[in-house]
Amino acid sequence: MMNKKDLSPRCVFEQFARINEIPRPSKREEKMIAYLMEFGQSRGLPTKRDAVGNVLISKGATPGYEDRQTLILQSHMDMVCEKLVDVDFDFDKDAIQTYIDGEWLKAKGTTLGADDGIGCAMELALLDSDDIEHGPIECVFTRDEETGLTGAFGMEAGFMSGKMLINLDSEDEGQIFVSCAGGKTTTATFTFDREKAPKDYFFMEATLKGLNGGHSGDDINKKRANAIKILARFLYKELEKMDLRLVSFDSGRMHNAIPRDGKICFAVPEKEKETVKADWNVFATEVEDEYHVTEQTMVFDMSSSEAKQVISNEVGKNLIRALQAVDNGVYAMCQDEAVAWLVETSSNVASVVTKDREVVVVASQRSNVMSNLENQGNTVKALFELAGARVEQGDGYPAWKMRSDSALTRLAVDCYKELFKKDPQVLGIHAGLECGLFSERYPDLDMVSFGPTLRGVHSPDERLHIPTVQMVWDHLLLMLKKIK
Repeated sequence: MMNKKDLSPRCVFEQFARINEIPRPSKREEKMIAYLMEFGQSRGLPTKRDAVGNVLISKGATPGYEDRQTLILQSHMDMVCEKLVDVDFDFDKDAIQTYIDGEWLKAKGTTLGADDGIGCAMELALLDSDDIEHGPIECVFTRDEETGLTGAFGMEAGFMSGKMLINLDSEDEGQIFVSCAGGKTTTATFTFDREKAPKDYFFMEATLKGLNGGHSGDDINKKRANAIKILARFLYKELEKMDLRLVSFDSGRMHNAIPRDGKICFAVPEKEKETVKADWNVFATEVEDEYHVTEQTMVFDMSSSEAKQVISNEVGKNLIRALQAVDNGVYAMCQDEAVAWLVETSSNVASVVTKDREVVVVASQRSNVMSNLENQGNTVKALFELAGARVEQGDGYPAWKMRSDSALTRLAVDCYKELFKKDPQVLGIHAGLECGLFSERYPDLDMVSFGPTLRGVHSPDERLHIPTVQMVWDHLLLMLKKIK
């Protein structure tokens, strides 16, 4: 068992440990922004913050490297805040508690924050060093990448001055990313009046938990169960049999995560309650068999519930039917043979939240082809409109197109081969990276993205493969030394 003090590179893991003491939920990164500003200023480094909260810390070249191109290193300061249901944790106050499990660094019942805290840690370790050779560098820390790309959207042209950028927000060592998908979010709101359930109705509550969840881009093609879609399947099947009245549907929290758990509350005629219980048991067995490879810790539970007012009959039925019908998962794979393995277009039903007089459904669409992103967004929008919901869509964010003449890609590949005596994979990714937005405001910016191996991101199973941090660090330092 490794000791935390023995983790290598020590300078990076020390910075990561400090970062994980700082609460930094998306949209609430004020403490992290203050820390970064103090970090740069206390070391006498030019430090600035823009109007939306992005922070840039510059560092001059070491002796002999003054003629090198300015290189931008970029990561996002916020983290996805997910925890196990039975874990008492306040992401606005508490420090992430980490531990070592073999070759993996994990957190106790919460997301680890390595997405993208480990990228931030590498930047801070570089800024804090006095023995690393490099040309001029700009270390950029963007805010709110996970829930709105607010930092990248709000960054004005001219905030960064370099012509080459390394994004440290990828999750598989040995893979160098040179393009990414664009995306948009669709929000459907069902409004209703509450009413009493008919006489002699029995109230029931069903929960599903223990799913893997994961990133709705990287993991969308891994046949992981979506808690919303599974619970909707059951409600739809029962609605076909009996007069089911919906009380509430709650599942998922993050727009870019596959929901891992959920709870539904509903009422059925008293005479049907035993049928529903039997159906639930059969349904659970069928779903467990359906996902016997990818979901081995699913937990189904059903119990009685106290009587409550129900959602108006028509709206409740329309909501159930819409959640049954809405696209979820892979819609199309890339057509080009060279990247035929890559998901082109997808959609993920991310969350359902029931309030007093409305239910809000959030779904996210992604595509490397912007016309198909628009089409997929319209498909989801039209379905919810047909179901009577009020639908809103954001502008989304653009895809990042590969540059065939990228000098930075060649440098990244050559340095990797020199270090590890093998070729890295040069890939596109079916997830949103801030590089897409940077390419709009900085059209001449040459970019790549890489990082150490992470698994289970956006879930409490998030873990960082420790040996790959050293590999990425060595790769980064050699690129700094060899940049022209």
